Amino acid sequence: MEPKEWAERIVAGDVRVASRLMRDIDDRMPWVLDVLKELYPYTGKAYVVGITGAPGVGKSTLVDVLIERFRARGDQVGVVVIDPTSPFTGGAILGDRIRMQRHSTDGGVFIRSLATRGSMGGLSRSTSDILRVMDAMGKDIVLLETVGVGQDEVDVVNIAHTSMIVMIPGLGDDIQAIKAGILEIGDIFVINKCEREGAERMEREIMMMLELGAQREDGWVPKIVKTEAIKGKGIKELLEAIDAHRNFQEAPDRKRVFLQKSLKIELMTHLRDGITTRILGFLGNEEGLNRAVEEIISGEKDLYTKSEEILDRVLC
Repeated sequence: MEPKEWAERIVAGDVRVASRLMRDIDDRMPWVLDVLKELYPYTGKAYVVGITGAPGVGKSTLVDVLIERFRARGDQVGVVVIDPTSPFTGGAILGDRIRMQRHSTDGGVFIRSLATRGSMGGLSRSTSDILRVMDAMGKDIVLLETVGVGQDEVDVVNIAHTSMIVMIPGLGDDIQAIKAGILEIGDIFVINKCEREGAERMEREIMMMLELGAQREDGWVPKIVKTEAIKGKGIKELLEAIDAHRNFQEAPDRKRVFLQKSLKIELMTHLRDGITTRILGFLGNEEGLNRAVEEIISGEKDLYTKSEEILDRVLC
């Protein structure tokens, strides 16, 4: 198929074609760029909600319940789940679709798992492109669940319209998120498993830290919601908080500021990836890279001179 036909079929809702494209995006196949160019005019409508937090806090359970509630409202829902990649085998668990399998027969729900493949920030390097494909498919809401690695997750704020931080009481490190710098990125703080002892204390601590912190530039006051996702408790209040932030975000001036910020970061990411690809191509991939390293080890060139030499030859 030609790129235009790929785009037309995806916009028409062809799930099989969209799945193939997403797989090849994640595999960094060169041909996908032409399809993404064709899809771009059909994007910009989906609202992305990022769900992040430490492992074991119930993110996937929350996502599962949110899918159900958004579908009940008539929304087309996309879900992108970022799974950790093993540093030894390069493999990923990709198990979240199993946990959410009750939605697998719902044509209004599309779930995709991605591996981080060494990407820092808790997000796969392909995440933005996958989100854009779901947007072009006509998804109204896209839920983005990140790996859950603490401080490295802050990148979610650059890609999601609403960033939701999920915590649970009783881990012995109730202010861990504060120490990790996550309070600065949260639009909504969810205290899940709120039936546990310490939920009220955690709520007070978050409120105190938010009050002591600097006022956000955009003027939004983060909301705190207590949930017991497995029983559906607090989900109504969580949806109301998401809707409130969405209404706040979609004011024309704030919408433009978010778009400028996210596109600036995404453009830099694409430029960085493109330069890296060109450099590896120039060096002959791993073999040439090893030769360059050997020149540095032998003392023939220092690290800085070799870097400048490669960049000058590639970028000129």
